[in-house]
Amino acid sequence: MLEGIIVKGVGGLYAVDTGTQGGMISAKPRGIFRKKEIAISPLVGDMVSVSLLDDGTGVIEKIHERKTILARPKVANVTQALIVFAYKEPDLHLDLLDKFLITCEAAGVDSVIAFNKIDLLDETERPRAKNIRDTYEKAGYKVIELSTYKGIGIDLAKDALDSEITVFAGPSGAGKSSIFNAVCNEELMEIGELSTKIRRGKHTTRHSQLIKLHENSYIVDSPGFSAVHLEGIDADDLKKLFRDFKELADECKFANCNHIDEPDCAVKQGVSDGLVSGLRYKRYLSFYAELC
Repeated sequence: MLEGIIVKGVGGLYAVDTGTQGGMISAKPRGIFRKKEIAISPLVGDMVSVSLLDDGTGVIEKIHERKTILARPKVANVTQALIVFAYKEPDLHLDLLDKFLITCEAAGVDSVIAFNKIDLLDETERPRAKNIRDTYEKAGYKVIELSTYKGIGIDLAKDALDSEITVFAGPSGAGKSSIFNAVCNEELMEIGELSTKIRRGKHTTRHSQLIKLHENSYIVDSPGFSAVHLEGIDADDLKKLFRDFKELADECKFANCNHIDEPDCAVKQGVSDGLVSGLRYKRYLSFYAELC
């Protein structure tokens, strides 16, 4: 029996990377997975046990317990998201960035924020960019700045991907494909032209798969993580998904404080004291109202 990870699935046939045990194996799942009492289908990212047939193909005998599952894209065992936003072209929408972060927090997936296209900033725009970066670092996120056009920050991106299963996320046109190509040093993903008419990217990815960078390091390429919604998140759980609230929340008078109208709220005091970004807090209030 070989152990491996599913890196691609098309039409009920799965490519399983077994590493030094047996390389890449084409495998089909055992029919037992289709029984009602089991009702489980293999996913890209699943760790599986595979038996080898005489013709060199395999049979998936066991799907190991999943540590995380993303709903869109449907991928298992992702350990982190590289959330790619451009400082400009397309314009930076921080409410969308926060929604990506919330979605990842809810799924138990860590986030690294990559601000791309820093070469497009002029001197008058750099202070705002620095303030945005400082805000998210203060909130507890790793932030990198890069320019694929100028080759800036690529080594930082490579370091962030080491020994992780990483899904690239972010709006179309921010440069996800360009960053992928830069860290791989290969044109493995087609780069879509940026529409000059609407300043948004034309999405080019057609299927979900894991791309192996090196041992135990994979990138998820998927067409389904360029937009997010907050459905499935309870309004009263939203506060737990803001990292910058967590330590202060323990000091609130009420254990179930939602940091809105309650008295003696440490998070609201933290906003007043500059410990929590006032703009992040305003977006929290807006999301809370949206979920209620």
